[in-house]
Amino acid sequence: MERQFPYKLYLVISEEACCGRDMLWVAEQAVKGGVDLVQIREKNKNYSDFLESSLMLKEMLDSYSVPLIVNDNPVVAVNCNAYGIHVGNSDIPPSEIKKKWPGCNMIGYSVEYMEQLSGTEIEFSNYLGVSPVFSTPTKTDTVTEWGLKGVEQIRTLTDKPLVAIGGINQFNAKQVIHAGADCLAVVSAICAADNPAKAAETLRNLIETA
Repeated sequence: MERQFPYKLYLVISEEACCGRDMLWVAEQAVKGGVDLVQIREKNKNYSDFLESSLMLKEMLDSYSVPLIVNDNPVVAVNCNAYGIHVGNSDIPPSEIKKKWPGCNMIGYSVEYMEQLSGTEIEFSNYLGVSPVFSTPTKTDTVTEWGLKGVEQIRTLTDKPLVAIGGINQFNAKQVIHAGADCLAVVSAICAADNPAKAAETLRNLIETA
């Protein structure tokens, strides 16, 4: 079984998600509260701006020994020396990333169709993103809203670590863990919180006691 995935609380962050506040500050507060893995997701930035943001974020995260994952941009990921990359089913496939970036430590792969679980790309991923568990305004291009039953079903079909994302907050966190998720990924529950550190601490405690 491939369950060597020590991460529990995964922050997916963008400048837009931080509601006008400094992204580095929000990320650092989140890490202080218990986030142990961070993904930068910038769909609307050009390459140079995306790279600049990623480099600054990585420098800060390195001081806390928290890995940086880059969303869907292998060039940015390589050039900022990120720990890994996260891709969806319509992005560059994990097998191609393995070929082009053999030094990649971690590849996350979003599961949006049940059929993906029997596909070959699963083999090349280190964890699976169950996306979204619940509908959310931060991801509007999704196909399947999995719900708790979907998480339970995926758990029975794979031994890969499952990272659940989409509409997760303090009121449903324990239910998602009980359904079979190994790790919870959040955007607005931390990025839009008045106190990101406290929000992260609350979620981390819920995960640890689930």
